[in-house]
Amino acid sequence: MTANDQNKERNQFWASLDPYAQLVKSLLPRASSINVFDNAGALRWSSDTTTGPDLIHIIEELLPGGRTDPQSPGLLQMLGDQPVYICWLRDDAKQLIAALAIVCRNHNPSASGSSASAEPRDFSFTQSLLRPAIECLRRDLQARMAIDSLHRTVSDLDKDLELMLNEAGEGGAFASGGTDDLKSLLQNGVEHLKCGMAALMVPEKGIVLIRSAPNRAPDNQVLARTHRQLVSMAQLRREPTIMNQLAQSETLGPIPYRILSCPLRSAVGRTIGVFALFRDSSSPEFVDRDARIADILARKAATVIESNYDAMSGLFSRSAFEQRVRSVVADKNRRMPWCALYIDSDQLHVVNDNFGMHVGDQVIGQLGELLRRRLPPGAFGARISGDRFAALLPSSMDDTTAFAEALRAGAEQLGSTHANTRLHVSISIGVAPLDTETSELTHSLATAETACKAAKDRGRNRVEVYQPNDQSIVRRFADINIAARLREAISAGRFRLDAQIIMPLDPKNTRPHYELLLRMIGEDGQTIGPDSFLSAANRYQLMPTIDRWVVDQALSMLKPHAALLAGKPAVFAINFSGQSLHDDTFGDFLLSRIQGSGLNPKIFCFELTENATIASIARAEVLIRNLRRIGCGVALDDFGTGLSSLAYLRQLPVTMLKIDGSFVRDILKDPRSESMVRAIAQLARGMSIATVAEYVETDEIRARISTLGVDYGQGFAIGRPEPFADVLTQLPVLAAAAQYTTDESLIALRAANMF
Repeated sequence: MTANDQNKERNQFWASLDPYAQLVKSLLPRASSINVFDNAGALRWSSDTTTGPDLIHIIEELLPGGRTDPQSPGLLQMLGDQPVYICWLRDDAKQLIAALAIVCRNHNPSASGSSASAEPRDFSFTQSLLRPAIECLRRDLQARMAIDSLHRTVSDLDKDLELMLNEAGEGGAFASGGTDDLKSLLQNGVEHLKCGMAALMVPEKGIVLIRSAPNRAPDNQVLARTHRQLVSMAQLRREPTIMNQLAQSETLGPIPYRILSCPLRSAVGRTIGVFALFRDSSSPEFVDRDARIADILARKAATVIESNYDAMSGLFSRSAFEQRVRSVVADKNRRMPWCALYIDSDQLHVVNDNFGMHVGDQVIGQLGELLRRRLPPGAFGARISGDRFAALLPSSMDDTTAFAEALRAGAEQLGSTHANTRLHVSISIGVAPLDTETSELTHSLATAETACKAAKDRGRNRVEVYQPNDQSIVRRFADINIAARLREAISAGRFRLDAQIIMPLDPKNTRPHYELLLRMIGEDGQTIGPDSFLSAANRYQLMPTIDRWVVDQALSMLKPHAALLAGKPAVFAINFSGQSLHDDTFGDFLLSRIQGSGLNPKIFCFELTENATIASIARAEVLIRNLRRIGCGVALDDFGTGLSSLAYLRQLPVTMLKIDGSFVRDILKDPRSESMVRAIAQLARGMSIATVAEYVETDEIRARISTLGVDYGQGFAIGRPEPFADVLTQLPVLAAAAQYTTDESLIALRAANMF
């Protein structure tokens, strides 16, 4: 409520006293002015527009006696030669509520024809004359006070309800998140509960926030003296605590404040801090209503803290950090440059394996505390995932790099000994200017993350600064950008399957294979080939998700043609990565999808790269045998590049070898490449394994590999990739060709432009 509103209400309270003035004058004709003062001595109503200061001074002098003597009805005073009858108006509890001052004209001797000076009538006689008017005025003022008190109570309740609804609703009255929410909450406490200061303290997260009343500096000294006791009290008591008399407190000493302390409790009931309100000792005491409101604010504060601060590190959560990044980017008036740190713990999985997950969690907590305690003013940090952290500093690159180096050195000191084994802790840090062209966290930190990955590549436990001309960093930066686009494409399903024919070179074999190839569709609808995104997908462990999409999409597109495919008119080759091979759930996923599809398993051939297979030979053998058991074919891609290929070939029941394209491409000019292709073809034929030559780019290469005994060819000279949906329209021709004799099949296939 504004000062104008308060004055308006006060004037309305004392308005309409004219009837009482008229009644007084009818009972006391010599009355010249009637004046009403409140219990503080302020003149509230007068029938005289020119009430002088002498009357006000008289009331101020007499008020203390009127307050202390509840039996006194009033008294007579002289204002010059004018008598003033002062009547005390009390409520039913004998508390002073107002003073009625009646100024009378002095007695005029000439009017009575007597020269003797007349004395004013005594107070008792005058009061007996005025008793009806005084009693009516007293009752009216008492009723007005009761109504006013009720009005104020209802008004306070309305404000309390409004505050509770704002604070307790989803998201409350705040939208900015994190520290800004807490500052607004403290300000609400100061203003709504009329306090001089409010404080929020959460030791384990390093949060200490203070807000004071307007035009008043925070009293840091009293907070320094009381914070330990307040936090301890919050730990012991689960309810708000009112301390209105602290001058005699042995624990805190003389404190010139009234304090209302509320514990901050987490969702599981653990006390994490304290919310405290301070009023001057001369201010009204805290009451139960204040405690209830403060408890609402404390609950909101605890909710804000839990939703915006990471429980393990005490830093911002990723979502709160992202909001702060957006606010920094949106601030066009910023004066200092902002720099970003991307921090990754080195080999935390080794700590988890050797000492247990609980020790790994301790390390994450220690790193979070190290970062939190060392951040300079204005900077903020977050745990953005697992053992990775990020921070933004309003400082130059040189200062940020120096901070990063000191942080790295500090992390080395966190190591300790567990079970007679030394625990080594180190971090790799990337430093880069904040990208202020985007508010998306992934993009704004991309250069810092790239530099951090480079620090990992170059030996760990080091700081790397982003350099645009560093080719290693540039490649990683490209992968990070592509990875972000790839994640968006995965989420939106912006992929397409193409298919490239793998044609049999023996005219007697008329059953073609098709390798399914993945294409990403950009936001602008442009097709992006795998060379542009597979490196990033592998680096950021996205291949298992992509492989699952390919399998599901291929089965979905083939299911409507299950009847045509029952006779196995073609085979469809599907690739999956070494990452999927390491995924414990991928094998079961693949087998269940195939067996539940209703399709003939013999139409599928699954391709694994030779290097990925050899690197996980045990897993590969189990999966290959399971696929062979249900009827699927299995191909080894890029065969011939591994050093141990032949040694493992006997134990892997593969059905096809795809000869690496580097041998095929040079077959016409390099005798060694020709010899390698011939040897692989002969070896495979002896083991009843089909062979495919990749990168058949010319008719001459196609003719040469055919003479070397290779079974299939794949390349632009055979057929270019085309949308898988278009290939499926050719299935009726393939199904019909499978029923013909060899010569008839060739005619049918040539008619379909497939030979």
